[in-house]
This record gives sequence, C-alpha cells and structure tokens, in this order.
Amino acid sequence: MAKIKPFRGLRPAADKIREVASPPYDVLDSQEAREQVKGKPYSFLHVVKPEIDLPENIDLYDERVYQKGKENLQKLISDKVMIQDEKPCYYLYKLIMGNVEEVGLVAGASIEDYENDVIKKHEYTRANKEADRMRHIDALNANTGPVFLTYKARKDMNQIAEKVMQQTPVYDFTANDNVQHTLWKICDDNNIEKITAIFQDIDYLYVADGHHRSAAATKVGQQRRAENPNHTGEEEYNYFLSVIFPHDQLYIMDYNRVVKDLNGLSKEDYLQKVSEKFYVSEIGKKPYKPSSKHNFGMYLDGTWYKLTIKTDTYEETDPVASLDVAILQNNLLSPILNIGDPRTDERIDFVGGIRGLEYLAKRVDKGDAVAFAMYPTSIEELMNVADHGKVMPPKSTWFEPKLRSGVIVHLLD
Repeated sequence: MAKIKPFRGLRPAADKIREVASPPYDVLDSQEAREQVKGKPYSFLHVVKPEIDLPENIDLYDERVYQKGKENLQKLISDKVMIQDEKPCYYLYKLIMGNVEEVGLVAGASIEDYENDVIKKHEYTRANKEADRMRHIDALNANTGPVFLTYKARKDMNQIAEKVMQQTPVYDFTANDNVQHTLWKICDDNNIEKITAIFQDIDYLYVADGHHRSAAATKVGQQRRAENPNHTGEEEYNYFLSVIFPHDQLYIMDYNRVVKDLNGLSKEDYLQKVSEKFYVSEIGKKPYKPSSKHNFGMYLDGTWYKLTIKTDTYEETDPVASLDVAILQNNLLSPILNIGDPRTDERIDFVGGIRGLEYLAKRVDKGDAVAFAMYPTSIEELMNVADHGKVMPPKSTWFEPKLRSGVIVHLLD
C-alpha cells in the first residue's frame, strides 16, 4: 500500500505564476539558464540553478551555490512572491501539450515507501548527482523539484479528479513552450480522506522521472530522522514532493542516439557488420521514424535506413534484453561501434525526441558519424522492468510534457 500525505504547499501568488514557473533544473545548462532569466528576477531558475547569480567560473558544487539557492528562495518568500497554504492540501496538476493531456496528483510521497520498494525504481543513480541534490534539498530545507511518479490507473481516482477539475483552478497558464499548466487545490477533508484511502489500496508507485531527486530526498529524510530524538514519522522530511500520474495518460517520446565515429570502419564494412544482426533497408532522404518495436531508423552519410532486428539475436521474454534500447546497445553500439558503457562514453550523445528527426540528420551532416531513431519505450515496459527488480539501460525514456519548477514547493518543516 502506498502512503501519501497532503502538505502546505509553498507556491506563487496567483498574479506571479507566469513570472516564477520555470523549466526543470536539468533541462538547461547554466549558460542557457543565465540567458533565460534576463529581466526575470522572480524566475524559479534562480532557486533551482542558483549558480546563474554567481561568477560564471564557479564550481557547480561550491557551497556558495547552495547558499545562494537558499537566499533566493527566502527572498521570494519575504517579498510575498511565494506564499504557503494555511492547511495541508493535495493538488491536481494538469498538463496539455497538443493532443496530450495528463492529470497528476501533487502529494508528499513517503521515504519509507521508497526504502521498502513500494516506490519502485528502474534506473541507477550517480553518486555525484545524488550528493548535489541532497545538498540542495538540505540547504533550502525544501523539495523544489517534483518527482514524477506513476501508478496503474484507477477509475475511482479518475472520478475524483474529474469533479475537482470542474472547480475554478488556482493557476491556468501557457508557458513559452506552448504547454498549458493548470493547478487545483484539494483542501476539503472528505476528498483528502478518499484520496489517501485510494492510494492505501495501491500496491506500488513507480518513479517515471526523478530518480536522483527521490534518492536524495530519502537520504536527507534519513539523516534528519537519525538526528531527531523526538521523531514520529509524520514530520515533513519523511515525505518528498511528487506528482503522481495514472500510467495510461503518460506520453513517452523516443530517446535517440548520435555517435561521433564509426570506430575506424569504412561505411561499407560498417553496413556489412550491421547486416549480420539486422535486416537493413535503404529509405533515402526522407527521415524514417520507427512505427513499431524492434525497428530502428539510422541516418548515415546523407541517407536514412530502416533496421529490423533479427529474432535470434535477443531474448524476448527478458524484460530488459527485449527493450529496443538494449537491443541496439547489445547488437550494434557495443559490438560494432565499441560503445561499452553509454553512461560514460563521450563518443555517444542522447537526443530527446522533442527535437525531431531533422535534428539527428543535422548532427550527422555537421560531422557526427551516425544517428539512430528509436521507437519509444512504453510505460508498461518500464513497469515490467521495475516489477522484476531490474534496471533499464540509460536514456531509455523521454517524458513530455515537462512539469514546471516553482509551481509548488514542499517545505521540510
């Protein structure tokens, strides 16, 4: 059973939401963030990427960065740009991008559930990134970026959401990427009790995006638990900011690959080696976007190809080995192009599908060697991997649309 909790959200004053809400900290580099905040003193990027208010050569892990984030958050509070709700609430957060519509529940997720694998993971975390998020959470005394969780959809929760969305929202705005963001408060005790009970009947939650944020929040909570002789388990540090979506609403895009060179092979030798494991069909100049699993687009030397994996090259019943990202890695990237560890190999780059296939071709035309267009990993595949206690290959999923930072913050006391 999943334990969730309403909380007193810290959020922008209604007339400041457009000025505050920002992209997540990890979709912009520091220079891009500096450019984006020009003339925007209230942008939440000042909180989630506080290095932008310090000298450009500063180490991103310098203690001054975290203290600047704390200072910037406190200023938003003292200037009454951000205010805290008087009583604990749940919230509904709806995202609309084109034909995609997703409605998630904003709640405190339990670090105890994270520890006990009621919240299931499907990725490894990196120690340096985890430590960075821990220091940020601890310095600011807050979860400033939500963890993106999912659960197997339930009709009773959908019915509550439909009723709540008939009410007047707290915010309703369209960001500069044309994604519409709408937020409702759920503060009445009756709905709070119903929602809490529904999630107590849900066996598992799954981390869709935010493995480092959830791991870091859990470790900060564990530290505070150990340091508090009067610990009860209900303190805010026992929960982390999450937005929990039903699985059947989520939209996962392709997460594509670009490789800098052909590992010393000629084009002809490379294609010959590829044909040992894949059926190779030349498409031409028009981009090839895979329309089903186990098919791949490949752009090489000005031409698109369709690759279809041969059935005797992977184990279909293995939840990881049967993923397209694993098939490409195990049958082409590793044995042919010598990309042994895609997490650390600087010869490979990963490109979210939001950029389009034309971007892949442009990269190759400008000097990279080959690009691969993937068929998106499904949410069912993600859940299956997590249910088996396994880990997906890196860069397996690209979720769109993205939650904005600064729409709501969870304070740890």
